Amino acid sequence: MYFFAFALLLLTLLLACGGGVLALLQLRRPQENALRLVEKAHWGISACLLVASACLLHALYWQDYSLKYVADYTDNVLPLFYRLTAFWAGQPGSMLFWALCVGGMGSLFACTGGYRRLSAATRLWFWVFFLIIMAFFALLLTVWNNPFIMLDPAPADGNGLNPLLQNPGMIFHPPLLFLGYGGFAVPSCLALAQALSREPDEERWFVPSRPVSLLAWAFLTAGIVLGMWWAYMELGWGGYWAWDPVENASLIPWLVGTAALHTAIIEQRRGRLTRFNVLLMGLTTLSTFFATFLVRSGIIESVHAFGSGSVGLPLGIFVIAGLVLTVWITCLSPAGRRAAPQAEEAQADTRRARLFAAEDTLLAVAILLLVMAVIILNATMWPVTSALFTSSSMGLEASFYNRVILPLCALMLLLLAYCPWLLSGSRTARLVSLLGALGAALGLWLSGYDNVVALLATAGAVGFGLALLMRLARTPLKNMSRHAGVLGLHLGLALLALGIAFSGPYKLEHDHAFAPGDSLQLGGMTVTLKELLEGTQPGYHFLEARLEVRRDGKLIGELAPQQRIYDKFGSMRFTEVDVIPGLGNEVYASLLGLDQNERAYVKVSLEPLVNWIWIGGTLMCLFPLLMLRRRVAASRRGRARTPGDA
Repeated sequence: MYFFAFALLLLTLLLACGGGVLALLQLRRPQENALRLVEKAHWGISACLLVASACLLHALYWQDYSLKYVADYTDNVLPLFYRLTAFWAGQPGSMLFWALCVGGMGSLFACTGGYRRLSAATRLWFWVFFLIIMAFFALLLTVWNNPFIMLDPAPADGNGLNPLLQNPGMIFHPPLLFLGYGGFAVPSCLALAQALSREPDEERWFVPSRPVSLLAWAFLTAGIVLGMWWAYMELGWGGYWAWDPVENASLIPWLVGTAALHTAIIEQRRGRLTRFNVLLMGLTTLSTFFATFLVRSGIIESVHAFGSGSVGLPLGIFVIAGLVLTVWITCLSPAGRRAAPQAEEAQADTRRARLFAAEDTLLAVAILLLVMAVIILNATMWPVTSALFTSSSMGLEASFYNRVILPLCALMLLLLAYCPWLLSGSRTARLVSLLGALGAALGLWLSGYDNVVALLATAGAVGFGLALLMRLARTPLKNMSRHAGVLGLHLGLALLALGIAFSGPYKLEHDHAFAPGDSLQLGGMTVTLKELLEGTQPGYHFLEARLEVRRDGKLIGELAPQQRIYDKFGSMRFTEVDVIPGLGNEVYASLLGLDQNERAYVKVSLEPLVNWIWIGGTLMCLFPLLMLRRRVAASRRGRARTPGDA
């Protein structure tokens, strides 16, 4: 069966190369039904990847250790759910899953009315670029990252799954990231295709691809938020974002993709930034491959990284080649220049709004997002670039990012608060949002919260949230579905920003050595160690501290953080934290071990408003789904528009 699965990967490579070549030949010398053959090649690719993935899942389900991948990432005591999700625990499986996501998103787009309304030339160019990506994945899977390597003889047990991955956050975090990465490949390929197809009368690329773009953005956002939650609940350090290089690598595509979605609005309303938008969308997909390069090349150290591997060099070459091609198409090629709408100059005098119009604010927000992406990229790569002119590489600490990035985030929130304020025609709504922002900042400052960045971020989040709520309140009920998605998404952003503004600078934490019966006073809470337990579960030994938490003598909950030693991971100790949730302060406990006097050494912290991050992040992931139907309907209504009319 596994030889058959590998043969399917080889067939994927052949179909991708053959389909791409056929599309290019059709563009040079049109032939009847060639486009249908190219589309069928893609459907064949999707089918091959789906069946190959099913073969790998079959091996994981039945614990077939004759397959090296199964032996490397599972064992006899691993629960079924974690055994199946080991599909994306290692390099070969995760690359197969990513390829499956790209193929699935391409198939989804091919079924939409937006795709069918595109000209034949645009569709052919789209498949040229898309099949290049699929061919690259197939090449990786057949040459450097084959998930179907066999073992003979098969071992009786496997090596087991990394305990850090045995967490619900890491079950869903990687696949959501890959779905986001795969989804952005569709608008990126379509943007480049339309720049070369020379079809001035068809709707702009972001209209037919918008449903897929929104899905990709929602998936990527969900993946990042779940990754934050995993770091908070699994690593035991009390935070959720350490500016780790691999965390940064997944954030960069989100920043660039979010900027591209906002600048596309400017092009649709004013006919501006045409080539710039094509470049941005192309960079979004390239940044996803760059993120994977960081994870798998071994050039950086990270708790998330796979370590050094053979795919680093081909990934690096692919990113560089893709960057050159994208820049050439959008900036240098004659076709790229022809793709700019003629209406950009014709409408300059008649449609340009006053200074600081809503579109100008959107552009400023997009620029801030790109500035943050560039800063994070350079800071993340600093250990590599610094090694070029020093004897040893130098990494940048989290304090650098906090000093540079967080003020930019606060400024972006203020700009976002200004945008709905500007769009609102009600003086009352403007006054409420402005007074709310100033009142929140003043009230917090008088209460002793004097962190300037946190105050600005809070003012921006409160003003932004009030402006959105006032705009939603003034929206007629018949138009509610049209605006609910956009407003709900941005309201989630305001809540997430509010949680970040407080949970970082104002959390209280203390490491304390507890003997049974000892207590710790922290922020009005009394934390008492009731007992210390030791025990054994299948696959690991654990030490557990039972803590009782009271406020003003009233019991508010109990905590049971653990430290575990897994049988197949030597003497490494893994932390399992416990929390008492709250919309205000969340009580967080992490067992760090025993001191020389056999006392339990526990990190206890009060995390203010941290749950608003997860609430806001959830809203940001769900509300884009409400926008899908509206976007599809809008694209149908606008199918007769020219790029200048958009």
